Amino acid sequence: MRLILLRHGETEWNKSFRLQGHANSSLSERGIAQVKAIKPILAQFKPQIIVASDLGRVRQTAKIVGYKNAHFDAHLRELNMGDWTGKSKIDLLKEQPEYYKAWRAGEFTPDNGESWQDFCLRIKTTLLSYIKKYPNQDILAIVHSGVIRVFAMFSLVLRQINYYLSPQRHLQYLM
Repeated sequence: MRLILLRHGETEWNKSFRLQGHANSSLSERGIAQVKAIKPILAQFKPQIIVASDLGRVRQTAKIVGYKNAHFDAHLRELNMGDWTGKSKIDLLKEQPEYYKAWRAGEFTPDNGESWQDFCLRIKTTLLSYIKKYPNQDILAIVHSGVIRVFAMFSLVLRQINYYLSPQRHLQYLM
């Protein structure tokens, strides 16, 4: 079983350093080229299960790489940025540097946004559910950079737990 994580291609908002969260911005020309470039590599993996965020930039990516019929799941969305959605990272650093740094550290949540802790729990729970549901199949998850960061953090913890627990018990322990 392999879990393959693919981030969507660059978007127009990525180019201008704007926070997207649950909002959408189309892939840029560069983003489309990035996705086309990865397509032959993904084909070599031949994943049996394709899951993806339901947001437009991920749907666009999934279509380009040939998985337009992926299982689109709202639980795989990026962190909800709340009132910071659409704001420029550069402007936030100038106008609210303490809050921006605290947000990046997972210690601040913009109004109407999702806390880092809730986001981590949502992603961990969702990815583990797919791993448990398809234990002997390769899964491709087309997602966002925040989702990949959470999984990277989580997998480091999982490796530490594996060191102390038998492989048969580690997923049960984390549930």
